[in-house]
Amino acid sequence: MFPALETELKQENLPDPYEDFIHHHLQYYGYFKAQKSSLPNSGTHQRLWRNSPRYMLSGSFGDRDDFISDSLEKEMLLWPTCLSSTGHAQIDAVNRDSLLLSSPLLRSRQLIFDELDEASPRLREPRELFSCFSSRGPLQAPRWPIECEVIKENIHHIEWVPLQPEYFYQPTGNEKVPEIVGEEQGTVVYQLDSVPAEGTYFTSSRIGGKRGTIKELAVTLQGPDDNTLLFESRFESGNLQKAVRVGIYEYELTLRTDLYTDKHTQWFYFRVQNTRKDATYRFTIVNLLKPKSLYAVGMKPLMYSQLDATLYNIGWRREGREIKYYKNNVDDGQQPLYCLTWTTQFPHDQDTCFFAHFYPYTYTDLQCYLLSVANNPIQSQFCKLRALCRSLAGNTVYLLTITNPSRTPQEAAAKKAVVLSARVHPGESNSSWIMNGFLDFILSNSPDAQLLRDIFIFKVIPMLNPDGVIVGNYRCSLAGRDLNRHYKTVLKDSFPCIWYTKNMIKRLLEEREVLLYCDFHGHSRKNNIFLYGCHSNNHKHWLHERVFPLMLSKNAPDKFSFDSCNFKVQKCKEGTGRVVMWRMGIINSYTMESTFGGSTLGSKRDTHFTIEDLKSLGYHVCDTLLDFCDPDQTKYTQCLQELKELLQQEINKKLNNFGQDMDLEGNWSDIPLSDIESSTSGSDSSLSDGPPIRLLNVVADEPNQKTVFKNPKKKRLQTRKQRDEQYQKSYLMRELKLTENAPSH
Repeated sequence: MFPALETELKQENLPDPYEDFIHHHLQYYGYFKAQKSSLPNSGTHQRLWRNSPRYMLSGSFGDRDDFISDSLEKEMLLWPTCLSSTGHAQIDAVNRDSLLLSSPLLRSRQLIFDELDEASPRLREPRELFSCFSSRGPLQAPRWPIECEVIKENIHHIEWVPLQPEYFYQPTGNEKVPEIVGEEQGTVVYQLDSVPAEGTYFTSSRIGGKRGTIKELAVTLQGPDDNTLLFESRFESGNLQKAVRVGIYEYELTLRTDLYTDKHTQWFYFRVQNTRKDATYRFTIVNLLKPKSLYAVGMKPLMYSQLDATLYNIGWRREGREIKYYKNNVDDGQQPLYCLTWTTQFPHDQDTCFFAHFYPYTYTDLQCYLLSVANNPIQSQFCKLRALCRSLAGNTVYLLTITNPSRTPQEAAAKKAVVLSARVHPGESNSSWIMNGFLDFILSNSPDAQLLRDIFIFKVIPMLNPDGVIVGNYRCSLAGRDLNRHYKTVLKDSFPCIWYTKNMIKRLLEEREVLLYCDFHGHSRKNNIFLYGCHSNNHKHWLHERVFPLMLSKNAPDKFSFDSCNFKVQKCKEGTGRVVMWRMGIINSYTMESTFGGSTLGSKRDTHFTIEDLKSLGYHVCDTLLDFCDPDQTKYTQCLQELKELLQQEINKKLNNFGQDMDLEGNWSDIPLSDIESSTSGSDSSLSDGPPIRLLNVVADEPNQKTVFKNPKKKRLQTRKQRDEQYQKSYLMRELKLTENAPSH
């Protein structure tokens, strides 16, 4: 079929049409990185390959890594704990065939080989372009930025629900406030240096992260009596930067900021080894950025003992005494820092323990869950798993479509849609546990779940920011920006997860009504679970957007607080998913906020939330959907009437505060809701708003663009919207110029 692969060319230096075609094809899809001039002639290459199939290993064409940046023999597939025997067999097959990728010509992994020295001129389907979740093969392991060192150990935690409620810590007023002394007076026992330097931006990724030998960062023990703790965080979602020993059992900890930023230290997750049972340890995190925290009102850190999990099936539990959240006494002229300190005792000698801000839920955890769904012969009939897109690092962003098959096209067309998403902020792992509970229920054989699948088409994106989750960020993607401020973006390459999500919903709205959109989040300063929504300016629909939250509060009265809900649309939140989807026409558009702490309501008052509590919220979302869409509108009407009365009371309260007296009967609805409702508690998200770091650097390097960012005397535009439009225009012009200079295909 292709003579160039079957016979040697008589004139090897003549252009080969097949060679031109395949070069452009592979380069277009990003599989081939070499210059065309470096390509050997196919006939010559075939002869060399047959004569010496291992010639690349002997260095004939230089260092193998120059050509094979992602060679399969250096990439691990998804952790064996998630794989069936079929998956292990396929891994073995991949390892046997990995040598086939040695050739720079065959860099693409698309040409199929029958034997080691026999190439079959057929192309596989380009899986990177048309990726779907399949139970027939193992999943790709997480991709990391190439600067990050990653340990090879598989970190796994069991799920466990404490037998007794875990109450908030009650401050005594005598909690010690340690003075921060730093490494000048202490000893550095862990220092992570394999992270991107300040001012850099994401360039590329690979499975396993940084090449080469993984350094041993923990100190070397001097003998069995050396009781120094051994720290580690180079695993999925870990983010400890430095540990300094300042006492026999006392350590100061510095968290790593979100990659490619100098901000967002809130989430923490790290491991300690070489523990002593009878000692009281003190840990102090020294570089938190938020002035307010739930740790100041009773929240405890989480601890996990490997021996307890193995011996007694005990998982994560709330631990800590002498808990104090306070301002750091070190003033370096930068933004103020805050400290969290606590003491604890380990349950065993020589144990491996973990500490975390909240129950971790990693990208691998998600993939294992989805693999179980794909392998379930029943669930896979009504839950279709596809790749929505690839993240900046090349990790798959999964899209689930959940619905029962319809009997007729008319019945299918009549179904309304519900869109749910989670983990746009990677450090908010509580959102993944709510999503996990929702999926558990909607994929079950419960009659209510079956009814919901009959009525709706569910579009579910369980992890919007896999890159951030993998590297242990709290708020940002690898673009160094808060993705939940960029739903209006036109920069598909910089914010692919958000761009494709919005586009998917836009197409969905063209074919059917979207009844509900909800993006699951976590909240670091308020207890309970609550919703942020959007208020309608159309008096015909006034209060309708508040019905679903009120119903949810009635279905989960010990967890969900309607009083904490807010429906004010602030200018700084115009780029959030909630506001953008609302402006696209989804009336019931919400952000669900779940506390990192616990409940102040009902039977769960003053107790921390467990994994099971969060999962139950996923069920309550389904239960509330059924109430919301009940053909008998009695509940809906009652809620509307209750909302009207609550609003009248709120208006009276506001007016009384201003010393006014007014008869509201008949004309209360003439008062704008925005004048009544207070703003939501602000976050530090604006610190990571704006253009992506990569484009910021590109434009700053252009001489004629420097003044946009460097000249302090330049008059600033009046609104953030105008500034963003100006930025995006500049970047798009730059991108267009680069595209025009690229070779045509």
